[in-house]
Amino acid sequence: MNDKKILIVDDQFGIRILLNEVLQQEGYQTFMAANGEQALVLQKQEDPDLVLLDMKIPGMDGIEILKRMKQADKDIRVLIMTAYGELDMIEEALSLGALTHFAKPFDIDDIRKAVKKHLLVANFDS
Repeated sequence: MNDKKILIVDDQFGIRILLNEVLQQEGYQTFMAANGEQALVLQKQEDPDLVLLDMKIPGMDGIEILKRMKQADKDIRVLIMTAYGELDMIEEALSLGALTHFAKPFDIDDIRKAVKKHLLVANFDS
């Protein structure tokens, strides 16, 4: 069992469930949020090691969520997901400190590898 915590933030139920199942199979402890408010509450409660954040969420968008997460914890590790070829949003998220970006529909193996890679890096930093 892995003690790493991952927060999955996506308004699409199917994607949250898919990522949740895959990451739990990898042994991670996962938490799911459907919107920005839930995501920020879970960040505070659970202090996740990594966040998978969708950029297109109704209400508070991914950029705003990312900004607030970084305000709460400047070192938080965030991987972003977007269904659109929105380069401005991707560039802004990366400039705000997101580690990498996935276009939807993503290859689940790519996500799995990136999560593992960025959590390994986290181990060396701590």
